[in-house]
Amino acid sequence: MIIDSHCHLDFPDFASDLDRVVERARAAGVERMITIGTRVSKAAGVAAIAEKYEDVFFTVGTHPHEAAGEGAEDLAAMREFASHPKCVGIGETGLDYHYNNAPRDVAQRVFRGQIALARELDLPLVIHTRDADDDTAAILAQEMGWGRFRAVLHCFTGSRELAEAALGLGLFISFSGVVTFKKSEGLRAIARDVPLDRILVETDAPYLAPAPHRGGRNEPAFVIDTARVVAEARGLDLEELAKATRANTHDVFHKLTPASERAH
Repeated sequence: MIIDSHCHLDFPDFASDLDRVVERARAAGVERMITIGTRVSKAAGVAAIAEKYEDVFFTVGTHPHEAAGEGAEDLAAMREFASHPKCVGIGETGLDYHYNNAPRDVAQRVFRGQIALARELDLPLVIHTRDADDDTAAILAQEMGWGRFRAVLHCFTGSRELAEAALGLGLFISFSGVVTFKKSEGLRAIARDVPLDRILVETDAPYLAPAPHRGGRNEPAFVIDTARVVAEARGLDLEELAKATRANTHDVFHKLTPASERAH
């Protein structure tokens, strides 16, 4: 069994066949899926999907693309959704200097606000970072100095330096279908070297479908293909990698595990 630690099941790409998408994931051995919030104004829809499917959980937050939008800093609303039994994290949040959809100072402020909320609620933070390695590392280090929090760098495509900085702060690193792409040798080398107890896998569906599905819509069932490539890079069999990433996902997203299981 394996977990897709990051997908977007509320996106329009899945509107017509979500039941079949979830069934295919189950048939492929995907035990649980975390559908990730990107806008607070759409959090109710994300929560509704988690309520519909027993094996789907969700997060609430403001994506850096939406950091200048209405409600981006509505921490009260985030806090309310975070109390939902199936809300397992805050985010995704972070910095994106590739598209710069929000002014950088605004994006940084929104990022820090969600770090503070994750710390307050003892929920993990889901971090998006693109072309912003230095500022991401600096903010994470500074904020960690003000009080510890748990976090995962999702869909990691950054530098080895950023990976080492995140690992040094005790964070987790998640790899998406990008790690399967032909030109991702450097990323596979990072995936090889991340400690086995800090690595997660994801789809980021509907985006970034892994080989051999590249070019089409991604979906949670395809997390197996990403896990297989990460396992090969590490010299492991797929079952061993799946077992490790499953344990790590439960470790960082502690609300995934029922209280009855945590007691034993």
